[in-house]
Amino acid sequence: MREIDLNADLGEGFGPWSMGDDAAMLDVVTSANIACGGHAGDPEVMHATLRAAAARGVMVGAHPGFEDREGFGRRVIPMTPDAITRMVAAQIGALSGVAALAGVPVRYVKAHGALANLAADRAEVAAAIAAAVAAQPGRLALLAISGTELEVQARKAGLPVVAEVFADRAYQADGRLVPRGLPGAVLHDADVAAARMLRFARTGLMPVLGGGEIALQAGSICVHGDTPDAVAMAQAVRAALEGAGITVRPFVTE
Repeated sequence: MREIDLNADLGEGFGPWSMGDDAAMLDVVTSANIACGGHAGDPEVMHATLRAAAARGVMVGAHPGFEDREGFGRRVIPMTPDAITRMVAAQIGALSGVAALAGVPVRYVKAHGALANLAADRAEVAAAIAAAVAAQPGRLALLAISGTELEVQARKAGLPVVAEVFADRAYQADGRLVPRGLPGAVLHDADVAAARMLRFARTGLMPVLGGGEIALQAGSICVHGDTPDAVAMAQAVRAALEGAGITVRPFVTE
């Protein structure tokens, strides 16, 4: 691998409540997944995050999730596939509207939290998300967890697809993320995360919790922006990759 994108979920505050150090993360990452008012975010936070990303040359994407601020979008909200399509379309539209005011193009969509995890295995949920993205003006890409049903359904919908892996999350043997409630699911050591991402970039192999490795493909690495050590981890990952001669830059789709 000669180049890869580094993304983070940002703009996840709302009103007087803030989440993470977006400014510092935007100095490190190359793509920003901006909350659209569902699990987090509001027009003011969206606008500020969009402008801050643009000032640093960071590509931006919409980050829709279940409308569940109390649960930060990490709880499954029962919905029909059609309702999911409308929810995702509405959230993309919310960010796109604010982005138009800010003069910043939205390039892609990445589902958040429980919505993304549900779409990893359920074809009908994945297809619902893909349908919402495909209906948008222009040609938005879909950033999807590597090796999931969301990748499959996005390609069926004719969307540009970029797969991602996670620097700060542990993996199961089937390629899915270890549920957050289990021990070891979230990584906090920046050096450990950097070393595993460098090995992945060189070999395509991802360590599995409990031992062993699995093969994955990805054009982007995610560091979640809502953990206290997120900035240090992103800095360590980027430094390790660039130190090995790997270019860190926004992903490019056909």
